[in-house]
Amino acid sequence: MKSNQEIKDTVMQKYSEIALQEKSVNLSSCCGAGGCSSEVYNIMSDAYDKLEGYNPEADLGLGCGLPTEFALIEKGNVVLDLGSGAGNDAFVARSLTGPEGKVIGVDFTDAMINKARQNLEKLGYHNVEFRAGDIEDLPVNASSIDVIVSNCVLNLVPDKKKAFSEMFRVMKEGGHFSISDIVLKGTLPEGLQSAAEMYAGCVAGAILKSEYLKMLEETGFKNIKIQKEKAIIVPVDILEQYLNVEDLKAYLDNKEIIFSITVYGEKASQACCSDSCCS
Repeated sequence: MKSNQEIKDTVMQKYSEIALQEKSVNLSSCCGAGGCSSEVYNIMSDAYDKLEGYNPEADLGLGCGLPTEFALIEKGNVVLDLGSGAGNDAFVARSLTGPEGKVIGVDFTDAMINKARQNLEKLGYHNVEFRAGDIEDLPVNASSIDVIVSNCVLNLVPDKKKAFSEMFRVMKEGGHFSISDIVLKGTLPEGLQSAAEMYAGCVAGAILKSEYLKMLEETGFKNIKIQKEKAIIVPVDILEQYLNVEDLKAYLDNKEIIFSITVYGEKASQACCSDSCCS
């Protein structure tokens, strides 16, 4: 099994390549990873083009949901986008928070940060910024964020408990998140679990849905709920690259194992605990 650092190095290398490749490649693969399919288009990605703030140059087709659509962002909010890529979700979030709010995107891949900043310069927004950083150690002040969004990124993080803890740290009391991510409802075949491309492709790094939700609850988030859920059907011509005939048949007999969820949660405000604390 690879160490956490080896996993991060794999993801960083792959996403540096993804930043430079055609969007059509990303849409016909798993989160832009190797193994493009000729069978279907848009394996994971949902269409953004009807959302206000959408910028085609910032859309690399790497998502597995539309978290900004469910994030209840209000004018003036400070929004944090985890794994901001080329800036797509950040720019949509900016249209909701307005010029009086602020959006911060964090990504640990230099090529993605550069691409996002180039897109930002073209748009001329002064209340959006992109910071290089690790989701397990966010370059963001404590209790400074109203809303956190993320699109198909946290499954790539080796230490999800630490990532969730960092989300909790930077969020204001009364703040909330809406995150689209990949989870499992069964066991992945070993061939998919061990493939570097499938880790970068948001599949091998996914954990059980029940474990994911429990981890969020144990972090301290409240009112956790699923806003959207859909099965991800990986095409046979991708699966054939990683599975033998026997494993492929077993997988196809129960192929609804991989799911995209959009999950919501809140950081509750601290209750007043004495007669004087609210005075």
